[in-house]
Amino acid sequence: MVNAVFLFPGQGAQAPGMAMDLFEASEGVRDLFALASDVSGRDMEDLLRSADAETLKRTDISQSAITLANLSAGLVLRERGVEPLACAGFSLGEYAAMATAGVVSVGDVFRLVAARGRAMQKTSDRIAAAGSDGVPGMAAVLGLAPEKVEALVSEWTAAGLSGLYAANYNSPTQVVVAGTAAALAEAETRFKEAGAKRVIRLKVAGPFHSPLVAEAAEEFAPILESVTFSAPRLPLFSNVSGALVQSGADAKKMALKQITEPVRWSAEESAIAAFKPAFVLESGPGKVLQGLWKDSGSPAPCLLAGNLADIEAAVAAMTN
Repeated sequence: MVNAVFLFPGQGAQAPGMAMDLFEASEGVRDLFALASDVSGRDMEDLLRSADAETLKRTDISQSAITLANLSAGLVLRERGVEPLACAGFSLGEYAAMATAGVVSVGDVFRLVAARGRAMQKTSDRIAAAGSDGVPGMAAVLGLAPEKVEALVSEWTAAGLSGLYAANYNSPTQVVVAGTAAALAEAETRFKEAGAKRVIRLKVAGPFHSPLVAEAAEEFAPILESVTFSAPRLPLFSNVSGALVQSGADAKKMALKQITEPVRWSAEESAIAAFKPAFVLESGPGKVLQGLWKDSGSPAPCLLAGNLADIEAAVAAMTN
């Protein structure tokens, strides 16, 4: 048996056809698909086989789809003898991490992310409909320190630019901002003038992890409250605090806060690195978290583990 920290990606990692090779390879994954389909009321096999990138970008679709892909990767890893030493998830990925740590049942996780996705999409649609300047969203600012981004957002807000917030603290040189379409367009120009190397719009449908989606948190709160949260059976790290989750009550409280508060991923990576893991696995689609882990400076390698070929390569690398 091999131990590794499992990191689960969030929105933006989705891709057409994701997890279908895992579906074909594992009866356990096929059971996961059936459960997700029952809970969400949507045929998840058909969705992931046929949906295009634009469809998967919708928050009310992507949250269930990515969570299913994440949990499928984690299951196949365990079927091949890799057990989680600890786990964490980026934004939406935290729900797969909570299921893996035994905080919430898998069925309840699918119920929660379906409801969370609907609430967040509804709020994003409302914001977009209320303005004539386009769709709200998020953008990655590359090449500026987090403190600089914070200071600029604060300065611009004080000077009258509304609807812009620091949302994800990804690395020492990358912060994601959330905002209205007008705020993001203006901020892109200003960040580049301030020295940012690039400003990249993300494949998400709303200004998440900001006060702009407070209505989604209000709508989601009673559904969250109806679900039982247990104490973590594995070390589990929080986006909101960047530290270990101490209890089920703590996990529930931060799951609600996470919708409107920043993701403190850099702090989370530092807390994970303190465990001195031999390996870290990006247990889901994409390779965003692998890149962010490299930026953290930890000596532990982060291996891709989102599809069958990558999982088999990772298992070989960890056991040889």
